[in-house]
Amino acid sequence: MLHPVGRTEFDHAVVMVRDRLDALSPHFERQGFRLSDKSVHNLGSCNRLIVLEGAYVELLGWPPGAPPARKEIADSPFGLEALVFRTYDAEATYERLRAAGFAVNPVQELTRAAMLDGEEVQARFHTVRFAEQPLPGIRMYFCRHLTPECVWQPDLMAHPNGARSLLRIDARAADARAVAERLAQVADVVAEPAGEGWDVPLANLRIHVRPDESAARPVLCSLTLENRDGAHYALDTGL
Repeated sequence: MLHPVGRTEFDHAVVMVRDRLDALSPHFERQGFRLSDKSVHNLGSCNRLIVLEGAYVELLGWPPGAPPARKEIADSPFGLEALVFRTYDAEATYERLRAAGFAVNPVQELTRAAMLDGEEVQARFHTVRFAEQPLPGIRMYFCRHLTPECVWQPDLMAHPNGARSLLRIDARAADARAVAERLAQVADVVAEPAGEGWDVPLANLRIHVRPDESAARPVLCSLTLENRDGAHYALDTGL
């Protein structure tokens, strides 16, 4: 189960695979990840998850030839493209973001089918989405898990390659400090200088933004994972 820890937690990263979910799933399985079964959403998208301790990676796409109704999904490029923060009180998060001047949509309750102990159940979520994204090039929203047991299942977390947790997310931007401070404002934390870049310290990982004058807009670069032996490595998305 998930419990508040006093600082905003990271919930999941989205790797957009567009219409190649079925084609790319074996790429992740060959790396030793155990993927959840494919789940189809009511607006046409579908996903599979790499479930880790306290977070997960969502492989998000749609069936070939059938783009989803949600334009923000259909228009998303291949690769790592979204950051999802965790909330334990979606209404309070909505009010905080609105008071901070962000354009946010009212809280939505979403459901999707999930398998739990061999039976099909409904996984339920509250989400807080932005009417206008705080940063160009990086999609963000907040998620509250009403049924976390549907996601964090022991068998889904038993990866043959020993993957255990999501440790770090790297991004690059022409103005690393401004981007880190904007991310920190969204997450309600304080950005910190780190080497030549800036860190956004969350409860369960860090987002590191490095300066790159060639970046026309902020770009998410990589996910660093830790395995059960303590080794760190970047996720190979195949994209």
